[in-house]
Amino acid sequence: MPVNDLSRAIKAQRLDLDRAMAAVLDSGWVVLGPQVRAFEEELGLYLGVDHVTSVANGTDALTIALTALGCRPGDLVATVANAGGYSSTAIRAVGAVPIYVEVDPTTALVTPTSVAHAIDAGAKVVVVTHLFGAMAPVEEIVELCRTRGVRVLEDCAQSIGAQRGAQRAGTFGDVAAFSFYPTKNLGALGDGGAVVTNSADLDASVRSLRQYGWTSKYTVGRAGGCNSRLDELQAAVLRIRLPRLDEGNARRREIHARYTEATTAHFFGSADTSFVGHLAVFDAPDRDRARARLDEAGIGTDIHYPIPDHRQPFEAEYRVADSLAVSEQLAGRILTVPCFPELLDAEVDRVCDALSSL
Repeated sequence: MPVNDLSRAIKAQRLDLDRAMAAVLDSGWVVLGPQVRAFEEELGLYLGVDHVTSVANGTDALTIALTALGCRPGDLVATVANAGGYSSTAIRAVGAVPIYVEVDPTTALVTPTSVAHAIDAGAKVVVVTHLFGAMAPVEEIVELCRTRGVRVLEDCAQSIGAQRGAQRAGTFGDVAAFSFYPTKNLGALGDGGAVVTNSADLDASVRSLRQYGWTSKYTVGRAGGCNSRLDELQAAVLRIRLPRLDEGNARRREIHARYTEATTAHFFGSADTSFVGHLAVFDAPDRDRARARLDEAGIGTDIHYPIPDHRQPFEAEYRVADSLAVSEQLAGRILTVPCFPELLDAEVDRVCDALSSL
């Protein structure tokens, strides 16, 4: 049983996907056309946000958002060290310096206290990463940042559809970045991403930056532009899948809840809609033993993520706002088991049985 099996969703949606992609091929319009415009509008309505600009991938979304926020070489940008290095890559791409903050040991998410330490150390922007499908305490962080004149970028690559009250992840900060990598809850059949905001000025910057920094055709009016466009085929796929997102997220929560009931091990995430079950990750003090037992049961596992950003072998400048002992400890203990909507109930039962025996 794999950690994820993309072929199941493709098989179930094949006729709809074939029709949508055939319509794009028949149109002859493959870049920045009607499918992209329609997807941006539909995603904005779903999220409850004024502006959506699609881009080529989630890392570009982070990089372009940071540029639009005015990040300059040498600026400090606060982020976590336990989320796979994607925000670190974007921060360095704009010439800024990551300043790493600690996470809560029970949620693996950034905390207002750790953000305050980073602001005291000089952070000009804070990246709030909603990890594993769970929302960080973004409301408190945004309130803190606004009182200190610090901008907030939400990293929603793993949290699309998560909501607290009536508000979706990605609508709290100044700007948010999304990824549509195939394994995401809303996944394309290739790469894709989006930047969303309620600021018309920020959106204008993002739209210019995704296409060379043009302010009009062939006129480069903004520094830091790039070539980062979602193609029509991927937009068409995402339009097919967006209306099914909430149903898929509910199934992910159901599977995750089954796992938490089957074991005394601590799973990260909650039972409410602030969690969308992107990953089922638990704390395994003896990870090697747990992984071997699951492998014996034919259950695939993975580690998200094994190396904190500040421990990567690539030597690059960074700062640390406070101790990262929790981030380092979690990197040595966390383990991921299968959690995707197409899992059969019998497969979920198998995982539960294996977890109960650990």
